[in-house]
Formats: sequence, C-alpha cells, structure tokens
Amino acid sequence: MKRSLGFVGAVLLVLSCRAAERVFNFTTNTVGKPPEGFQTFVVGKGPAPDWQIIQSEVPSQFAPLIQDRPATYKMPVLAQLSKDPADERFPVLYFTGERYGDFTFTTRFRIVSGIVEQIAGVVFRMQDERNFYVVRASARGNIRFYKFVDGQRTTPIGNDVPVRKGEWHELTVSTVANKIDVLLDGKTVIPTLTDNSFQFGRVGFMTKSDSVSEFLGAKVVYQPLVTVAEQLVQETLRRQSRLRNLRLYAKTASRPELHVIAAKDPSEIGMPATEVENGVLESNETYFGKAEKEFLVTCPLRDRNGEVVAVVKFMLEPFTGQTEKNAVARVTPTLRWMEGRLATAEGLTGE
Repeated sequence: MKRSLGFVGAVLLVLSCRAAERVFNFTTNTVGKPPEGFQTFVVGKGPAPDWQIIQSEVPSQFAPLIQDRPATYKMPVLAQLSKDPADERFPVLYFTGERYGDFTFTTRFRIVSGIVEQIAGVVFRMQDERNFYVVRASARGNIRFYKFVDGQRTTPIGNDVPVRKGEWHELTVSTVANKIDVLLDGKTVIPTLTDNSFQFGRVGFMTKSDSVSEFLGAKVVYQPLVTVAEQLVQETLRRQSRLRNLRLYAKTASRPELHVIAAKDPSEIGMPATEVENGVLESNETYFGKAEKEFLVTCPLRDRNGEVVAVVKFMLEPFTGQTEKNAVARVTPTLRWMEGRLATAEGLTGE
C-alpha cells in the first residue's frame, strides 16, 4: 500500500553555540507602507490594523554639544495608526522570517494616544495567529504578560509601573528554555516567569483597541535553531564518513512540493526534488542509480507509525565489485538508525 507524505509536524530543537542577531532597521522601508518581511492580523474584534512606517520625532542619540542644537530629529519608525475602540481588539504585526527559541528581543516604543486603551507591546514564540505570548506596557501605569491559546487570552500577570505616554521607553523580553524575563527601561518589572506552552516561534509587535503607538530600534539576539532534519543529517555524516553526500527531502507547510530540507552542503537546502525522489515517495520503494564516480541510493524514510515522512538520498564512494544489492545493504543499517532517531522526535522541521 502506498503511503502519502503529509506536512511535517512539530520540531525538536537543538541550539547552536554561536549567537546571531537580527536588527529590524525600519529606516530602510518605504514610508506609508508596512515594513518588508512582516504580516499583520487582528486577534479579537474589529477591523484590520494600520501598521506602517511614518516619520516621527525621536530623541537624538547624543546630548546636544552646542547651543541651540536640536535634541530630537525626524526619522522613520514603525507605527500602528488605527483607532478602532473595540474591546479585546489586538492589532499584531509579526516578522515572517526566522523562528526563535532562546533569545533577547529589545525594542523602543512610545505610546502616542488612545481613549479606550494606551498600550504598546511585543508578541513572541508565536506559533500562528491564535497561539503566542505577549508582553505589553500601558500608559495607565502597568506592564503585563499573558498568552493567547487557541485565540483565547489568559489572565494577565504583571505589576504596576510608571509608563509615561508620549515618552520613549525600552522593552526587553528574554527567554531561555521555559524561563521568561521582562525588563522595562533596563529594570526587571516582572519576576522570572515559567511557562511550557510554546518552545519557539516568531516575534512581532502589538497594540490594543484604539492605541496609537510607535516602535524603533528593534533587534533580536538569538541562538539559531537546528531542526531535527539538519541534526539527523549531521549525525549521519559523522557516523558514515564514506558518504560523499546526503540529502533529506520533505514537504513543508510553506512549500508543499518535495524539496531538500537538509544536506551535507547547506547551499542545497531548498533544491527541488527530481523525478527520482518523487518516484520513491510515490512508490514507497528504494531506488538505485549510478553517477560519475559515485553510487546513488534513494530511500523512503518512515516515522514511528511507519508513515513515509521524507526521502533520503545517499551518495556513496564506489569500491571494486560494487553492485546494487550490496550498495543498498550498505545504507540499510544507517537508514534504520535514522528512523530510530526520528521515532523519538516529533517532526523534522519547524513548520
């Protein structure tokens, strides 16, 4: 019986040792439009939000050094401008790029106006439009943490702290495993939180109801995530030094055709599958082939339930007397080992 390849599920996360940094430089974006690489949505009631880049007065990075030198200057900032007063309306703008597990997300914000609410905040470890964490500050004098689970907001946790409307503040959220720390203007404002709901996800910005707020100077310092697929390829190559190359093909939610999701050569990630890999997927059978100075064995990879979740291409160094039968025999123990590793994980990619 043929088995189909469904979308790969959750992800086992492994952190690399070297930190990376993503800076959101809104000055390079077009004024009057949302920043590139971001998408918007609303949680709750009300119309769509109005996130766009605007010119705004911001403090000079340096104190005035000469008389009459202005202490502020105009520059592009991110703003949420819609003023719909609907209660439980949460405009969100999120970055569609990397997902983050352990990270420090810092942004400066200014609450400009609002009658029903005066709020600015960030979303993080966002799974989708119904599941994510929130930290937000209110000019009514408080800071709160809560989460949305299946679109429902949990009870807020936080403290009363001064947040002056019209002034720029700095908000920082740091996560390590299930620990969450929140700082406002460099000071801890909520005791370290512990929550196991979301282990990784995207980051973004949020307001509430009719709040008009601005953001600038946003960045994420993070530990890059390594997917199960990438880890599986790396470990296999360490175990089998005679493999010339190894590619792992699968379908993902963002790209439903079969393509390379991990390989010895990272530049091959994203490469589309050929008729051979698609044929192995459809037939659920191993394929043997030859190329110049190497033998190719392409196999279906099965999960703990016996369902095909990927296709593996082994590229072997030839030896005298090499045949199709003994080439397949050479990779079979490695294939079974890979399936055993996969049985203890929850998926191959972060989608």
